[in-house]
Amino acid sequence: MNQIAKLALEDGTVYTGTAFGAAGEVDGEVVFNTSMTGYQEILTDPSYRGQIVTMTYPEIGNYGVNPEDVESHKPHLAGFIVRENSRIASNFRAQGQLRDYLAEHGIVGLAGIDTRALVRRIRTLGAMKGVLSTVDLDDARLVAKAQASPGLVGRDLVREVIPAESRCWDESLSRWAHLQDEHVSPRHEELVHVVALDYGMKWNIARHLRDAGCRVTILPGTASADEILAHEPDGVFLSNGPGDPEPVTYAIEAIRGLLGKKPLFGICLGHQLFGLACGAKTFKLKFGHRGANQPVLNMQTGRVEITAQNHGFAVEEESLPDELEITHRNLNDDTVAGLRHRELPAFSVQYHPEASAGPHDSRYLFQQFRAMM
Repeated sequence: MNQIAKLALEDGTVYTGTAFGAAGEVDGEVVFNTSMTGYQEILTDPSYRGQIVTMTYPEIGNYGVNPEDVESHKPHLAGFIVRENSRIASNFRAQGQLRDYLAEHGIVGLAGIDTRALVRRIRTLGAMKGVLSTVDLDDARLVAKAQASPGLVGRDLVREVIPAESRCWDESLSRWAHLQDEHVSPRHEELVHVVALDYGMKWNIARHLRDAGCRVTILPGTASADEILAHEPDGVFLSNGPGDPEPVTYAIEAIRGLLGKKPLFGICLGHQLFGLACGAKTFKLKFGHRGANQPVLNMQTGRVEITAQNHGFAVEEESLPDELEITHRNLNDDTVAGLRHRELPAFSVQYHPEASAGPHDSRYLFQQFRAMM
């Protein structure tokens, strides 16, 4: 028999469906992702720490899971919601089923609810705190727990996902990436040295840096400017990561200490931290940008890039200092999607050019960073 599970939102709305994955109770910010594929990459993206993710695509799990497509060593999100959890995993690369993968890693899943209604509610009222439970099915208690949940604003979630130690990265893109994309970066005989600051970095970023001709040293995001410079890098990469960028003061200070000394390239949270380090401000978006189909305008070329995105905060345009130039804009809401320092070798984008899973329109940015170094 199917086990009942419930999702309660802080506004008092309760959705009842069936449980899959692990049993238990979790709280977090309820958000949605519009990607049609890539659920395993979403599950293992550390940027989803503290969030309950709803997939808008109606059937999830149909191609199973495998050890090659992970973006970190384990899932980091709080909970997972789908319209229908596929009972069949049909793919020659599959080595297991989604429900078993969630159970193995202690992730509570909810299936069988009207995800369209949930997404419309989030779009109208904004991302909300929620509780997902298989053990407490009392609506009033669950709503009270959702209201008491800490949320994301003001919390430093980066410390919960950063690695404990530094490491050297030597893994390139998989053979599947090379088969799919004729524009994979050319091999370089001479490697430049990049220190990648890991605030919750997706592994495919490091793979792209490696394929772009970089020797990659990964340091925890808590590293100071002096600790970073001691590695004598040719450039510094600022990674993606979870939550509110403003409490991550140690990273902001480190970036200030690096500006003008080494070329910098930031993605997602790294973009926001770069903006804060230069004197800009950030703000929380109503329901965020999460999906593999987000249009971005490259202001320098006039081309539209389809991008993968995952962020709930953005850099405030009105607060930008004169030394920062907007290079990209999100065409859905006109928010800042890319920045460049007018005088120093430093730039950033709000989206994910490594796009695992997702479109490959923005891979040129890794070559741009290498050329800058």
